[in-house]
This record gives sequence, C-alpha cells and structure tokens, in this order.
Amino acid sequence: MTKIVVVDNHGQFTHLEQRALRDLGVETELVDNETPPEDVDADGIVLSGGPDMDRIGQSPAYLEDGRPVLGICLGMQLIADELGGRVGGGDYGGYADVTVEVLDEDDPLTGSLYPETRVWASHADEVKDVPEGFTITARSDVCNVEAMSDPDRDLYGVQWHPEVAHTEAGEEIFENFLEICDGQ
Repeated sequence: MTKIVVVDNHGQFTHLEQRALRDLGVETELVDNETPPEDVDADGIVLSGGPDMDRIGQSPAYLEDGRPVLGICLGMQLIADELGGRVGGGDYGGYADVTVEVLDEDDPLTGSLYPETRVWASHADEVKDVPEGFTITARSDVCNVEAMSDPDRDLYGVQWHPEVAHTEAGEEIFENFLEICDGQ
C-alpha cells in the first residue's frame, strides 16, 4: 500500500490534505515540519500550505531525498524558492475562486484536468519565476504560475488547494500524485 506523509507547515487546511488522501484508501501520516526526511517512511511527500516562509522547518530537505513531492500553496512556493525560482506577493491577495487554464495535457499531475478548471486558491504570495527544469503547467488571469512540474525529479506544485470542496477535481490531483508515487 502506498504511504504518503503530509509535512505540516502550519497551514489551516493541512488536516484536510491528510483526510483527502485517507479517503482515497492511502496510508497517511501527518508530521511536523521539524521532522527530518530520514525519520520518515513514505512513498511520497506532500508539503502543506502555511502562513509564511519563516516557519518551514526541515521542509526544504524533502526536496533532495528522491521521493516524489507535491507542494500545495506555500509548499509550491517553498519548492520554487529553494531551487532557484522567484516568489513574490500576488496582486490579488487572499482566498478566491479562480479558473485555471491547464497548459500541458501530458503533465502527470495536472494533464488529466479539464482545460479550464475552477479552484480555490490564495494569491497573497505566488511563484513569479519557476526554477530551472520546471514547466508551468497551469495559469490563470490572476497568476501566471498556478501549477508547475519537474517530472524528471518528481517535484510538483499547485498554488491552489486540492483538498477543499471548492476545488473542482481536487481528488484527481491527489489520485494523479499517487500514480506518480506508485510509478517509482
């Protein structure tokens, strides 16, 4: 059975991420972000959202240990920041319902979504430039980088929250991530 660890970056929806995975029949564990990767037994890692980059603990270390990683909101921003991308303040601020345009139908994380999908996202901060090796896989009218992928390193990120009911096809994002983890 696939096991996914959700690294808690103190986000308000972290428990919903774990619940969404558990509802798919996956073994999950929620660990504090001060937990080093070598203390975690998992097939894949979800880096949760959170309030700010000053409270990310050991989360960056999970990017280098070879397991697939899905960054959600702050988790995606952390990936970009740690690997040479650029993160900055968003023009539209807080949580809102947004339509994202899927740009790569072959992407293992977002490619199966409808070409236009409604999501629930925060744009207080967002990825402005993706790191080398990453492709922008979804965008919106309010954010140029709604999702990014580097399949060669199994690193993925979404600006939106697939774990909340307001997001269409949120479960599909988790299912696709599980397929990525099972392909290891």
